[in-house]
Amino acid sequence: MFTDIETDLSYTCGSLSFNFSGMIPYVVSTIVLLIKIVVPVLLVIFGSIDFLKAVVAQKDDEIKKGQQTFIKRLIAAVIVFFVVQVVQLIISFASGDDDSVVNCFNCFVNGDGCKATSTTSSSNGGV
Repeated sequence: MFTDIETDLSYTCGSLSFNFSGMIPYVVSTIVLLIKIVVPVLLVIFGSIDFLKAVVAQKDDEIKKGQQTFIKRLIAAVIVFFVVQVVQLIISFASGDDDSVVNCFNCFVNGDGCKATSTTSSSNGGV
């Protein structure tokens, strides 16, 4: 990931002529990382609460309802957790031999694959 974001540098990804500030992929990759951490933690917390409520109620109907709720949350968490990998797979198939698109995707999602360029020209190079 980006360890040192320089404000006077512009970044490009792959061989595309797409210039952007280093802050944009840093923020996007941080959000993706937080989602990958927070979703499983919330699944465990809410699943534990659902099962605790069901066990305290000591009713078979409540226990089944808690299991169904947990399964629905588990499916939703798996979908959210793997959406980035599915999009990356689709992009890699769609791009074919062109690694520029894959490098640009990695730049924004993983924070790697970006190339720093100087912005000493009159244009700001930002998005």
